[in-house]
Amino acid sequence: MKHKVLIANRGEIAVRIIRALKELGMETVAVYAKADHDSLHVKLADQAICIGEAASKDSYLNMNQVLSAAVATGCHAIHPGYGFLSENPDFVDMVESCGIKFIGPKASSIKLAGDKAMARKAAKKANIPIVEGSEDTVRDVEEGLKIAKVIGYPVMIKATSGGGGRGISIARSAKEFKDVYNRTSLEAESNFGNPFLYVEKFIEAPRHVEIQILADQHGHVIHLYERDCSMQRRNQKMLEETPSPFISDAVRHKLGLAAVRLAKAIQYENAGTVEFLVDPKGDFYFIEMNTRIQVEHPITEMVTGIDLVKEQIRIAFGKELTIKQRDVKPKGHAIECRINAEDPLNGFIPTPGKITNVLFPGGFGVRLDTHIYPGYEVPPYYDSLLAKLIVYAPTRLEAIRRMRVALEQFIIEGIKTNIEYQYLIMHNPDFIKGQYDTGFIERFNHLVKDVEDE
Repeated sequence: MKHKVLIANRGEIAVRIIRALKELGMETVAVYAKADHDSLHVKLADQAICIGEAASKDSYLNMNQVLSAAVATGCHAIHPGYGFLSENPDFVDMVESCGIKFIGPKASSIKLAGDKAMARKAAKKANIPIVEGSEDTVRDVEEGLKIAKVIGYPVMIKATSGGGGRGISIARSAKEFKDVYNRTSLEAESNFGNPFLYVEKFIEAPRHVEIQILADQHGHVIHLYERDCSMQRRNQKMLEETPSPFISDAVRHKLGLAAVRLAKAIQYENAGTVEFLVDPKGDFYFIEMNTRIQVEHPITEMVTGIDLVKEQIRIAFGKELTIKQRDVKPKGHAIECRINAEDPLNGFIPTPGKITNVLFPGGFGVRLDTHIYPGYEVPPYYDSLLAKLIVYAPTRLEAIRRMRVALEQFIIEGIKTNIEYQYLIMHNPDFIKGQYDTGFIERFNHLVKDVEDE
């Protein structure tokens, strides 16, 4: 049978998935909101169906519309990409009730891992260290204040259904806790339809390190080592690299074993990511599990030679993993810069508009995942990600040098982007030494502002 797959997403990840499906000889169906009628994924798919107005709730988040498109076009499977419906267990149940495969984990795994409080319990049961905090969802502000008093400030207040850097806040004192709690609850309800929160200790100057896993339907689970995602702004990743320049081989080994242990404990299937905080001493703590493909997956592909999206598709159709843990041998170094439509010198505000001209970088060891082209109109309704610029080289220093050249040659005219900002990071002495943590961007912003003021 020649399988037909609907891609329930947009932008660069939709393009990425379409290419993988076509290489596997499968037919592709794109869905799009009216604001995306000229988007590249619409042009590349074998079929395309408009599913609603520009607002995500009326299109990409509209489960009935997405599923109706899949049924109407005779699709055998749906790939959700990341964001939107990718971690919605109700959507998975709806898809499977229609006899369509969901290219991702089971609904039960998404429910468990997607609820951050439940995921912490599962990690603790699997003997994986967790950050000290609430055992369950916090019922109200008063309960949150009691927990914060016990574990000590500062604390993180996090949405149980959070993701993408949203629904996360820091309270540094009891005085500000109530306002931060209420604001975070509103943000969580707005973004995820779930206002519930949990509280955990805020670790100062941590590294954010995640482990990529693959698990098939036959009980086989492997990890593909780590990605360092510490370069963040407001809990949203800007730049990722692998291997991490910070952790030791011993810690790397322990993180991989912990990720596999958790995946087996919750009977996980498909691709997923187990995320940890690593403190300056090298001690690590589980924070969450993402039950989907990650934005930063290409750097793992570059160092391992494994196509993660193709593996997702094969797993969903019942294939066993052909890769054993001993076969995963990362080689070299890869860095990814997220290129966004935003103004770094003006609070990183989004900068939608028409791209009048584009010059893409290229050359040996350079990869660009994007959906933009000259004349493309960047809509104001969605994430500001325009492209992912990925470089690979034998060593970290060579990768940094290659990224500098690629950023120099990446030109986007018509709107403001963060290309120059990423270029400055590539020249920062602390970054070059690998001496950075999740607070780097905040400190770096002050440095850039001081230079601008001069």
